[in-house]
Amino acid sequence: MPTDKNRATAAAILPLVGGPDNITSVAHCMTRLRIALRDRSLVRHEELKALPAVLGVVEDDTYQIVLGPGTVARVTPEFEALVAEARTQAAPVPAAAHATAPATAPEPAAAPHPGVTAAELADRGTALKDARKARNATPFKLFLRRVANIFVPLIPALIGCGIIAGLNGMLTNLGWLPALVPALAAISSGFMSLIAVFVGHNTAKEFGGTPVLGGAVAAIIVFPGVAKIDAFGQHLSPGQGGVLGALAAALLAVQVEKWCRKRVPEALDVLVTPTLTVLVSGLVTLFGLMFLAGSVSTAIGTSATWLLSTGGALAGLVLGGLFLPLVMLGLHQALIPIHTTLIEQTGYTVLLPILAMAGAGQVGAAIAVYFRLPRNRSLRTTIKSALPAGFLGVGEPLIYGISLPLGRPFVTACVGGAAGGAFVGLFNQLGVGFGSTAIGPSGWALFPLLDGRAGMGATVAVYAGGLAVGYLTGFAATYFFGFTRQMLAELDTDTDTDPAAGTPAAGPAKQPVPA
Repeated sequence: MPTDKNRATAAAILPLVGGPDNITSVAHCMTRLRIALRDRSLVRHEELKALPAVLGVVEDDTYQIVLGPGTVARVTPEFEALVAEARTQAAPVPAAAHATAPATAPEPAAAPHPGVTAAELADRGTALKDARKARNATPFKLFLRRVANIFVPLIPALIGCGIIAGLNGMLTNLGWLPALVPALAAISSGFMSLIAVFVGHNTAKEFGGTPVLGGAVAAIIVFPGVAKIDAFGQHLSPGQGGVLGALAAALLAVQVEKWCRKRVPEALDVLVTPTLTVLVSGLVTLFGLMFLAGSVSTAIGTSATWLLSTGGALAGLVLGGLFLPLVMLGLHQALIPIHTTLIEQTGYTVLLPILAMAGAGQVGAAIAVYFRLPRNRSLRTTIKSALPAGFLGVGEPLIYGISLPLGRPFVTACVGGAAGGAFVGLFNQLGVGFGSTAIGPSGWALFPLLDGRAGMGATVAVYAGGLAVGYLTGFAATYFFGFTRQMLAELDTDTDTDPAAGTPAAGPAKQPVPA
């Protein structure tokens, strides 16, 4: 039955994105089905957003359909299978039908009507998203987005290995199943010991090189034999430089490979180009990049530890309060390599539980909006549909569907995030240091990935306390300061009584933040 449900979701999505002939590639991340399209004018956006399984859509370099964690990993294979089946059958009629659909039924402009509904907030959210996207299309931010694309495919393995590592730690502390502990340690640590290779592979793929050459160069960093190399009077250590070194090494390999492709004769290309790429990039990695990246990685770990041990409450307040504005500016993607470096060094990232408090503030603010606008059934329906995902850390529908279009509730939600971050940061400062063994999940979904020095009981209690502080502060700040009298007069009306407004419900209001 679940397979039938996932296949039905995929089958419903396929014609709404222009059919199989309009699709050039399919991939997915933690929550989104990412589709590269030939012609975006063939997409029927409103029908797509109205599907029950769709939490929202994002128009970025790829067309992204938010399905939520777990669901997207099951729907994507079914979607790929349907695309492959349709191409194998090579039926021209459906393609023609899709090609003519926009001409016969163009998407109408939204007609204004009295009152403010969830649909109108969705329009505001879309406008804000488009404006933000235009501002963020700078070379530096586009580079950060490409760096994020390197690490996003690794998140499922990080989560799986992180949960197994947590289970293994619990068994070790309790003294249970001692014969199983070494096996679980090997299972949970195998991926992390070779993560540099995967980073190198994905880096070369993302920046236009040969993926296996990027992986080959990055593999040098984790090769045990580097301990025998004396570079400028210093011995190297396996893994020195970590994922940052792998990233830099693979970027260099891509440049060397492109240089060779332009200059080496075609008859010799298959022999000379791979050899020079690995040789030149490998030597630079061994005698330069491993030292440099190792110093940067060590500095990141030392700085994060010092920041939370000396200024924990203040650091948590700033990080928790400013994380969502960082998302709006497109700068949050720079944190992904930092998280991965911390996980590689200490086994967990101390920053993620603090940043997760931003989502708690959003949830609290949304609940306050729900109670402050008892007559606006349209917004209340949207909030009710988006809150379960919000509790699990998928806050995008709440951000672009509710708080950001309203303005002041977005600010008060950030206040809630700051309070939750300060709470978690304070306990880090007091010695209850902990973090997440993987990146990606947030909210309640982060509980299975928590690990720390003070034991699981204290770790879970502090994180749950931080969420509670974020919820309550976000709620209180929004309830008392999130609305002016004019806003309440405009928003607290029953817009569903207007037939022209229809029932906007939750579908159109769910505009997520681009990853």
